Amino acid sequence: MQIRETLNMKWMNQSRPRSDAASVVTTSDSVSPRWGFAVSSGILGWILDAFDFFVLVFLVDVLAKNFHVDKSDIVWTITITLAMRPVGALLLGSLADRFGRRRPLIACVLYFSIITALAPFAPNYTVFVILRALYGIGMGGYWGIGASLVMESSPRRWRGLFSGIMQAGYSLGYLLAAVALRVIEPRFGWRWMFLGGLAFAAVIALLTLMSPESSSWQKNRLVSFGEVSRILWQHKNDFAYLVLLMTAMTCLSHGTQDLYPDFLKTVHRYSNDVVSNLAILYNIGAIAGALVIGSFSDRLGRRYSLMLALCISSLSIPLWAFGSSMIMLAIGSFMMQFGVQGAFGVIPAHLNELSPASVRSLFPGVVYQLGMLFGAPSVVVEFALRRHFGYQWALTVFEICVILALFLIFGFGPERRGRDFAA
Repeated sequence: MQIRETLNMKWMNQSRPRSDAASVVTTSDSVSPRWGFAVSSGILGWILDAFDFFVLVFLVDVLAKNFHVDKSDIVWTITITLAMRPVGALLLGSLADRFGRRRPLIACVLYFSIITALAPFAPNYTVFVILRALYGIGMGGYWGIGASLVMESSPRRWRGLFSGIMQAGYSLGYLLAAVALRVIEPRFGWRWMFLGGLAFAAVIALLTLMSPESSSWQKNRLVSFGEVSRILWQHKNDFAYLVLLMTAMTCLSHGTQDLYPDFLKTVHRYSNDVVSNLAILYNIGAIAGALVIGSFSDRLGRRYSLMLALCISSLSIPLWAFGSSMIMLAIGSFMMQFGVQGAFGVIPAHLNELSPASVRSLFPGVVYQLGMLFGAPSVVVEFALRRHFGYQWALTVFEICVILALFLIFGFGPERRGRDFAA
């Protein structure tokens, strides 16, 4: 009987006139006149978070020399940072769902910025490791708070656009770190690359103070922290599905990015300067993809936009992996990251729309960070495939499998585009 009623409800929704269906998305938004401050602070904080993370990637040799350790010891701290991200998502997400978005966001930005600034002055390697682990808590905690603030504050008709802008902030933070290496490090020294984010953090804190509190949080706020476990248990199936989704998305992203510079050096014998220029080019493609596909998802829908982005990545594989010239590889890598980060551009809106209202900071934040953690070994798997199939086919086989899995996940998954967060 219950199944029959469910089918009847689905039929009634599908048979509803087109004008009614469209009104779900195009209804006028009741947003605060100061919503722009909230959206700006959430997006800028994610850019700063990414910048502080990637600064270390560009200074591995310098840090190894400074602390008198091997390069592998510095690289290991990246793993520590990533492993602590789910802890931050759980702790800071809970605070944001209990006490509002603004104060935890300010605390989080100031926290990870100060920790980052202290890192280059660590007296020894052990203290440096501890600081990078503490930074991982702030990095992991920020995405859930920032994404919920941006999604809940922005007009519903532009939710996909701001979703893409926010996610593009990660690639923009990477680019800014690369620029800082060329501009700040030669003039002021490498330590100033860690210090540069402090002024930016103060601006973000000021913007957040000028922002209105989320009306969705005010209507759906947690009464106590004890509610968290009960709500998570009630939505355990959604939680498991979204963790699976984010694990596959992490494999898609890391599988196309992490080993690609080494692939260009090993297979094509390109110099560091050439690889750096190609990396800048395909990161521009990543930013463009996040903006275009994220915005497009407001009209086409989240799932169809995600699958469109996957199609673009699939079509780029021949040039991306088997291109015989620099131009072919440049086009292939640009289109690959346009598709990959185009798919990621939809994720902030999609996860927030699928999350329970009362834990909209914690739920998508933990899902996002657990997916990142579970998908992190993808690079190890891909590198192992290289020994059996060669670099080109290893990249190809791995990404085709991931893309096919994502088609199934999105094809049979739910969508709540245009959901009223304040309801």
